[in-house]
Amino acid sequence: MSKVVAIIYISMDGVVEQPAWTGPYWNDEHARFQSGQLHASRALLLGRKTYDGMSQAWPKMEGTPGAEQMNSLPKYVASTTLRDPEWNASVIEGDVAEEVAKLKAEEGQDLLIYGSGELVAYLIEHTLIDELKLFLHPVVVGSGKRLFPDGVATSSWKLAGTSAFSSGAIVLDYRPAT
Repeated sequence: MSKVVAIIYISMDGVVEQPAWTGPYWNDEHARFQSGQLHASRALLLGRKTYDGMSQAWPKMEGTPGAEQMNSLPKYVASTTLRDPEWNASVIEGDVAEEVAKLKAEEGQDLLIYGSGELVAYLIEHTLIDELKLFLHPVVVGSGKRLFPDGVATSSWKLAGTSAFSSGAIVLDYRPAT
């Protein structure tokens, strides 16, 4: 059985969209952390918007750290509008929770989610996230989409670990409390 691991870049005021604001905090420690996450994974799960951005950027970054692994991993995209995916991707057909549960039931390494806030919130609602790694950046963005919309059901999580980086960013590693 695989684990579903979500890594979300988040600002101090809870913003998760358009993470260009993370750039000043990227360093070798951050790269090693992300490389470790990629190498522990057998596939990526992505929402449509995240897929669109990553599929445009990563194929152009051959030769940079992590690019070969990122580009070669299979990708599963949750979308009702994507018709002809590229970048080693396929669209999740039908009920997303059901299909992710099937992928999770397969033996192998982790299923990794980068970004994809709506997908993460949906999978949390369906108790399919095994690890939620909030990559907290020491910046206040001011406005933008938050990870959890108003009205989301209450869920409890326990802190499983932390990683601190010299840039001031930290990873808060949470697991479901149940």
